[in-house]
Amino acid sequence: MTRLTCAAPIILIDGPAGAGKSTLADALVAGWPFRPAPTLLRMDDLYPGWYGLDAGSRYLHSEVLAPRRRGAPVAWRGYDWASGKRGEQRHPVDASRPLIVEGCGTLSVANAPLADITVWLTADDVVRKRRALERDHGGFDPYWDIWDAQFAAFVRREDPVSLAGLILNGTP
Repeated sequence: MTRLTCAAPIILIDGPAGAGKSTLADALVAGWPFRPAPTLLRMDDLYPGWYGLDAGSRYLHSEVLAPRRRGAPVAWRGYDWASGKRGEQRHPVDASRPLIVEGCGTLSVANAPLADITVWLTADDVVRKRRALERDHGGFDPYWDIWDAQFAAFVRREDPVSLAGLILNGTP
């Protein structure tokens, strides 16, 4: 078990679609034993559309993780999937609170060194696809292959499993 040495750690949770990252992150937030409670940032709010896994990962680095590690103020702008552009509203991230980031593409070579805890969560491919498609009530169906191909390319390039301090399997 890793002992946290800072009051406001950064925790990155990565893994393929449908592995259970959101569920794990929600459970961490709900069960966080200290105060203040963590801020939860979902990569779904950062990706610039279905073709934007890499761009979302870079945005996380440049607009959230790197500034926070430098001690600079952080405020991210979400992506409006309906309009196809970043929203104007800025969402501040309080540096005094722990930060949990979950989503595909969090564990890149650039992002991992900025985190205190890195988690890779996987699950059986059949289970993942069923979960993801059921969760999004058909919205993910036409994009599954596109997203999965982007993620496979990300994994080949960044090798996030090797960057993870903790590896979990979400297959029941």
